[in-house]
Amino acid sequence: MASFAISSLSCSFKQNQVHLKGSSLSVKGVSFPSLRLKPATRRFSISCAAKPETVDKVCEIVKKQLALTDDKVVNGESKFTALGADSLDTVEIVMGLEEAFGITVEEENAQTIATVQDAADLIEDLISKKA
Repeated sequence: MASFAISSLSCSFKQNQVHLKGSSLSVKGVSFPSLRLKPATRRFSISCAAKPETVDKVCEIVKKQLALTDDKVVNGESKFTALGADSLDTVEIVMGLEEAFGITVEEENAQTIATVQDAADLIEDLISKKA
């Protein structure tokens, strides 16, 4: 029997659409840092966030690009600006991610990246489209 738990779930209804937003998911004791539920008409579509190993690799790249010390905590919720990154740093981070993951990030996608989780989610999406 499958079991799962969702915390911080919010729901809104608007013109035959249900909008759900969840902040965490646990399936059989395995936790995922975030959960994204996409709006759909009369059905639910669930899309989980990037794999933890992808988030970890992005954290390492961000720490390296920004020359952060080992004691500086970087996780999925870390915002690039809060870590001291300016626009040039963000471009360099994206270039590092492209090289490390063998992907190409279009400019309009790069502009939507504000956090480590945003970057990891985009990477997973680009990799899945590439396959």
